[in-house]
Amino acid sequence: MSNFKELYETKIKKDLMKELNYKSIMEVPRLEKIVINMGVGEGSHDAKFIEAAVKDLELIAGQKAVVTNARKSIAGFKLREGNPVGVKVTLRGENMYNFMEKLIKVSLPRVRDFRGISAHAFDGHGNYTLGIKEQLIFPEIEYDNVYKIRGMDIVFVTTAKSNDEAYALLKAFGMPFKG
Repeated sequence: MSNFKELYETKIKKDLMKELNYKSIMEVPRLEKIVINMGVGEGSHDAKFIEAAVKDLELIAGQKAVVTNARKSIAGFKLREGNPVGVKVTLRGENMYNFMEKLIKVSLPRVRDFRGISAHAFDGHGNYTLGIKEQLIFPEIEYDNVYKIRGMDIVFVTTAKSNDEAYALLKAFGMPFKG
């Protein structure tokens, strides 16, 4: 069992139950999944960009990445329906907790001039989205092997009913929010 899963089961559940005044342990919000998405606009013109993004994302997440395709054609972007435009991974269970621990304890502190992450990126339904500017903050990525530096979105999907509940959950895990 990962450290973060054990932390959630033993400490965070009980603390949130008291803090949010729940009667049942089943009401306590939990992390459902983490989705990591990397947009690769150049992928529609050159397959090397997609292959490099897949390789990087698989190293970061520790599981197989899926190529996402364009849903419709957009002439202004020289994009046709069905062309590859991104790569994504959905983490659940043990992999999700391992990734979250690595993100909070290792990767985010490696960001230059890091002062914390925004507490305003919640969607109103208890989900949090974090944007990262470059994949080099992850220890698995070697600078010499990077084809192109690109960013990614990391979405934390929770069972929380409101932003405040999700904030309390992520804060309990040690998410470094500003202020």
